[in-house]
Amino acid sequence: MQKIINILAIESSCDETSAAIVQNGKVLSNLIATQKVHERFGGVVPELASRVHMQNIIPVVDAAIIDAGIKKKYISAVAFTQAPGLIGSLLVGACFAKAFAQALKLPLISVHHMQAHVLAHFIDANPPFPFLCLTVSGGHTQIVLCKGFLDMEIVGETIDDAAGEAFDKVAKMLGLPYPGGPLVDKYAKEGDPLKFKFPLSEMKDYDFSFSGVKTSILYFLQAQRKADPDFAANNMADICASAQYTIVKMLISKLEKAAKHLNIKHVGIAGGVSANSGLRQALADAGKRNGWEVYIPRFEYCTDNAAMIGITGYHKYLSGDFADMAVSPSARAAW
Repeated sequence: MQKIINILAIESSCDETSAAIVQNGKVLSNLIATQKVHERFGGVVPELASRVHMQNIIPVVDAAIIDAGIKKKYISAVAFTQAPGLIGSLLVGACFAKAFAQALKLPLISVHHMQAHVLAHFIDANPPFPFLCLTVSGGHTQIVLCKGFLDMEIVGETIDDAAGEAFDKVAKMLGLPYPGGPLVDKYAKEGDPLKFKFPLSEMKDYDFSFSGVKTSILYFLQAQRKADPDFAANNMADICASAQYTIVKMLISKLEKAAKHLNIKHVGIAGGVSANSGLRQALADAGKRNGWEVYIPRFEYCTDNAAMIGITGYHKYLSGDFADMAVSPSARAAW
């Protein structure tokens, strides 16, 4: 009979408190408490995020255990996001995970947030190794060669801004409220992606740069608003569609280049920006052009969530990769 392994997973890297129970690789529960307090500031305020995590973590973990239908005594290990993220937010999750593990004498598993985004594919699918994953979020943009559950290599990444940050900055330029990335996607569905042309940044190998496209959109809007102060409001859909088209094209072109050179036919996307409808469609189209098998996580596993921490924790448990109580969270940590 297969041993039952129940992983309690905790994710608190930014502004969402999430807890999940993953049993032998299957998600039994996955709860997320979002924070509305940041909307009026136009972005995440780290100190406020930490305070809200402290308020949310106990009820969220309790609810995750209840929803999973198990008792605490049957939990096999505690997995938590160790890096990267907002240090105050990470500390809340790490301290709770340590206390919970110590109280019940359970193994502790530290998880790298971006590796967890890659392994989110294995919640609902089973991509063969090696496969290529484009991880796109507000803080990261990477092309990851996944050779095994715990054997990953970054083959390309942004040298400046992340794609998610570019989407949010475009939204801010247009006067859209925070979080702006999903609103750009919403307006883009109604616009012409070829109406306005913005330059594509070309970096060496498989690396990205999004600072140039942000600057070009800023200067474009400044010039147009001099002639027509209502230009952005009157052309919102077309601007969003054109900006999204440019950012997505940069992402997909590098992914295609990497997949071709590495001779890989199994390709996926992960991270918060993988919820973007334009990117999801572009990946599907690229898959048809290149004969790829394409993998896209469900929406609830794209944004920050504890289920992906749990699936990573499960595979680390199987390999005996445990942390001790001296482990410290890190805002920036290498793989």
